[in-house]
Amino acid sequence: MSVKTFTLDQIRRMRDRTNVERLRRMKDEDIDFSDIPKLSEEFIRGMVRVGPKVPVSLRVDPDVMAWFKRHGRGYQTRINAVLRAYVSAQKAAHKPKKSARRAA
Repeated sequence: MSVKTFTLDQIRRMRDRTNVERLRRMKDEDIDFSDIPKLSEEFIRGMVRVGPKVPVSLRVDPDVMAWFKRHGRGYQTRINAVLRAYVSAQKAAHKPKKSARRAA
């Protein structure tokens, strides 16, 4: 999972292109969901938390914390997402490979 970032100017330009009033008047049944891909069970399982989050005290470099905080509210959630992505990558990298040998 990656976090997409935008500058304030980019957000303002996006807002200018959006017909907010038309969206407010739109009914749920008028929304076209046909271009949204179906979510796999694997994706959904990955999104389910394994329990409540654990409060921790963590020492990080000041520039790292400043970078996360600079992107606004939710910086702790973004840090968690980065850590989760790292754990997933490590699990995938250390998964035992299936043997290519055939039984005799």
